[in-house]
Amino acid sequence: MYKCIVIDDEELARALLTSYIDKLDFLEQIGSFENPLEAISLVKSETVDVIFLDIQMPNLKGTDFAKIVPASTKIIFTTAYSDYALEGYELNALDYLLKPITFERFLKAVDKLKTKTVIENKEVTDTTITIKSGYDLHKLQLQDITHIESDSEYVIFYTNSKKIMSHQTLKSLEKTLDATMFMRVHRSFIVNKTKVTSLKGRDLLLSNLSIPVSDSYYDKVKQELF
Repeated sequence: MYKCIVIDDEELARALLTSYIDKLDFLEQIGSFENPLEAISLVKSETVDVIFLDIQMPNLKGTDFAKIVPASTKIIFTTAYSDYALEGYELNALDYLLKPITFERFLKAVDKLKTKTVIENKEVTDTTITIKSGYDLHKLQLQDITHIESDSEYVIFYTNSKKIMSHQTLKSLEKTLDATMFMRVHRSFIVNKTKVTSLKGRDLLLSNLSIPVSDSYYDKVKQELF
């Protein structure tokens, strides 16, 4: 059961989100607020797993409020303004819902909550990968891998600080990777889902990296990541 609160200065928006939350047995709403300032004491005194947070509000913007909540609390932004999407993802938001919000889109967002929790709670033995490169063996934290690129009969593992080449195919590697964390988006690329910040046209952005999405994977990428 995930404890959640709704913060939105529009009463109808709060009511809609509350009705969606009530439909799901794994969500429990413990608060609804018109003003983010009213929610501060609750967030500090109780464990809140996820906040459905509007961005453009009087007194305090949702993006500013998100900076002061505990790191363990997930944020799902809700707003009528698509211009805020990139800012939301830069704050490591779990998702970004553009109003008017359908129940189908809401469900995709909260499913990410379950997926992310599974990733964070994996056993230590499942959080690393050993890569053979020539005669050397390298152990990488899965969370540190941003993406993997195919290069003929080799694949290249990328992190923010290094890259490691291994003699294997992307197809065979894909079968061994955890599908809750990694996703094939192109015949030449696998990405770490947790590193994706936005989709612009046919390119996935992973912070300052741009990874192409092929036509055959585009619909799946939109469905699973957005």
